[in-house]
Amino acid sequence: MNIAVLIKQTPDTAELPKISVEEALSGELRATMVLNPWDEFAVEEAIDLSDRFGCQTTAVSMGRADETDALKHALAMGVENALLVDEEVASGGDEWAAADALAAAVTKVGEERDVELVLAGKMSVDGNSGVIYAGVACKLGWDLLVNVTRIVDIADGTLIAEQAFEGGQETVEVPLPVVISVAKEINEPRYPSFMGIRKASRAAIPVLGSADIQVAASSTARWTDLEKPEVEQVQVRIIEGDSVEEKAARLADALMAEKVI
Repeated sequence: MNIAVLIKQTPDTAELPKISVEEALSGELRATMVLNPWDEFAVEEAIDLSDRFGCQTTAVSMGRADETDALKHALAMGVENALLVDEEVASGGDEWAAADALAAAVTKVGEERDVELVLAGKMSVDGNSGVIYAGVACKLGWDLLVNVTRIVDIADGTLIAEQAFEGGQETVEVPLPVVISVAKEINEPRYPSFMGIRKASRAAIPVLGSADIQVAASSTARWTDLEKPEVEQVQVRIIEGDSVEEKAARLADALMAEKVI
């Protein structure tokens, strides 16, 4: 079993208050780009699972051709392989197109290394949508687990994990392959070692472009391109009566007349 971990390169939120909107829009100053903090937990879990079960790990990210800092950070932490998807593959598209491109990249990795588990962070600090991993699961046709706080075991083609939800948690068993988004409670991300940083700085990261993977044309439609539904005309009617019972009876008659009940 091998693991692909989805990561994103995002602005360092510690620096954002120091940069004005005008400077950001003009391009005069850019925030330092880092590995999305939520994704660090997914990277750490991939490394931990590699140590426990002897699987290979590959970090997959999408961005401009020179946006490799996050991938090199993952390599410095201990991930074995890295792959960048050129964002032009999904140019003009939305999150669905991005998910399509990342799913195609995971499939590409799987051709060389049998990927049965995809890990992802809860969300990105710049977009906060938290939907990319769900789209990837849909595109791959795999099961999806969210808010996982612990991966208990992987054996005989199944994975056992603990999920947190409002009011408690549950232990679930799911067949492989599966996509998992991890919660921050799952681990404590390690700091890259000095030797890891040196090795990662020299790494040549392959880039997948439009010649390598294709995104369906239907996936490049933006939500803003969709037609708005027609405005529905609504009338308000006040139910009068001398008592609560009389009002309730008249309301029931009105609802039956409109065939609501």
